Amino acid sequence: MYGYRYYWGFDWTYLLLVIGMFLSMAASGRVKSTFARYKGVRSASGLTGAMAAQRILRAAGIFDVQIVRVRGSLTDHYDPRTKQLALSDDVFDSSSLAAVGVAAHECGHAIQHATGYGPLQLRSAIVPVANIGANISWPLFVAGLIFSIQPLITAGIVLFSLAVLFQLVTLPVEINASSRALQNLRSLGILGENEINGAKKVLSAAALTYVAALASSILQLLRLLILAGGRRRDD
Repeated sequence: MYGYRYYWGFDWTYLLLVIGMFLSMAASGRVKSTFARYKGVRSASGLTGAMAAQRILRAAGIFDVQIVRVRGSLTDHYDPRTKQLALSDDVFDSSSLAAVGVAAHECGHAIQHATGYGPLQLRSAIVPVANIGANISWPLFVAGLIFSIQPLITAGIVLFSLAVLFQLVTLPVEINASSRALQNLRSLGILGENEINGAKKVLSAAALTYVAALASSILQLLRLLILAGGRRRDD
């Protein structure tokens, strides 16, 4: 009975979740405010996000990627399965430094895909198991605690670790895409040297969201390990 009260009552490990939530919220707020700031700064070239993306892809010798519009804000992404580069309403038709920077970043992913960039291939390979881990790890873990079934607890921890691994692999993929973006913006003359810094700030802020996501996942994994250790001591 003591173990049940410990796991379902308040305990200090909730602080790990609070810290993770704070990091994620702070990173999200940072990227939104930085994007909003440079969303109002028009690039000297006048190229929109879609136009910049097309120029970067063509320069990289990529002609089979379709540039499409997607609803929402900061919903931009590249889908390697369909070879579609989706740009949000704030990016597709905008010629701001923020829009051009984000479009170039997504082109970075398309170039990674075209050149067989290792970390991207690894991330794509673990997506299915990472999704499974994220969805069923906690139910298995909680069921293991309630019914004192150690294999379920272990399975929950292992599956959640796969989700953490996905976040870990994602970080270098995103950083590399931003590095490629800035290089292309400079070498192709899409942004001038005095404009590159603005795009870099937008991409750096976006990278912080992935750092925060990884930190939050690690804190959640740590909490699982602490709770599992507490159950064993109660036994």
